[in-house]
Amino acid sequence: MKITNVKSFVSASGHFFVKVETDAGIYGVGEGGIRRRSLALAEVVRSFESFLIGANPFQIEHLWQVMFRGGFFPGGVVQSAAVSAVDIALWDIKGKALNVPVYELLGGRTRDKVVCYPHNGGGTLDALVESCRQTYEAGWKFVRLSLADRTGTGAFEPRRAVQFGIEEVRAVREALGDDLNILFDVHTRLDPADSLEFCNKVEPYNPFFIEDPLRSENPASLRRLRQQTSVPIAVGEQFDSKWTFREVIEEDLIDYCRVDLCIAGGLTEARKIAGWCETHYIHLAPHNPLGPVSTAACLHLCLASSLVGVQELPRAPMSSLTDEFPVQVPFESGYLLPPESPGLGIEFNEEAFTNVSTQEYGPPHGYQREDGSYTNW
Repeated sequence: MKITNVKSFVSASGHFFVKVETDAGIYGVGEGGIRRRSLALAEVVRSFESFLIGANPFQIEHLWQVMFRGGFFPGGVVQSAAVSAVDIALWDIKGKALNVPVYELLGGRTRDKVVCYPHNGGGTLDALVESCRQTYEAGWKFVRLSLADRTGTGAFEPRRAVQFGIEEVRAVREALGDDLNILFDVHTRLDPADSLEFCNKVEPYNPFFIEDPLRSENPASLRRLRQQTSVPIAVGEQFDSKWTFREVIEEDLIDYCRVDLCIAGGLTEARKIAGWCETHYIHLAPHNPLGPVSTAACLHLCLASSLVGVQELPRAPMSSLTDEFPVQVPFESGYLLPPESPGLGIEFNEEAFTNVSTQEYGPPHGYQREDGSYTNW
């Protein structure tokens, strides 16, 4: 079997997909992260064509090494996201060719289902609590809150947002009881002092984890936080390879690994990161804010991994991009279920796309403080 074509697609919502075709009539589909750089991803994928076309798609590890290292200089997050998309598509091809789900290629199932969490929100505290209540009553075991400045001004002042966040965690816990798992995403919006205050003040309400409590550029800053709080910490959605994860894993700076399969190098790299995490008792909590391919790839990794905490799922299967992906992975009451069909278990409708868009998706994504300075989204 040989690769005959590699095609890039961008949806109207900015999601980036790759379709890898073969001379056996079998195709695979992958997804790349960082939606606001989709055209850059498409160009990187185009640069891979010279060695992908004509190659054996079963040589996944070899092709990963060529894509990742073939430019000599480290490519960073854009290149890794492009590698991720192609890599996931190759695993899809291999599963289809061997007539088995991808999780069988990863070692087989270790669990019968994967627990997930949605995104909860609301313009007021009461609306947020009601959103969480509806989630809980629908069968989900988790809710996810996010750090925000609820003044309605559009500005983001960290210390004010910290106080809002503490109130939100307290209100949800008091309204819905101790059985509900509360996740809180700081989204890299705080510096160490403010993050430490937040973590210590929500600790009595027993959060399942606090995600991205600090900016990701300097993982060493987690040491100070780790030494002064006992709340579980989840980090990793912005990390682009196993090397970026090295410090936080080896120094036990995290409890949950937020690996993004569409940024960190696809299934090939993610399973290496997962095995490394196992030696430090770090559970997987895959970052999955994207489309149906990302959801499916994360599901297969979690089904075959021994330590899994929870998988992100803001959009349940068959609730979005249904024209582009008329068949998606199964879901029921807060759990993703194992697909039985070969490969990733999804189907791709190329006709729903118009190939690569000519414009990037959306303006720069960030907040401003009241003095006009820029801060993380």
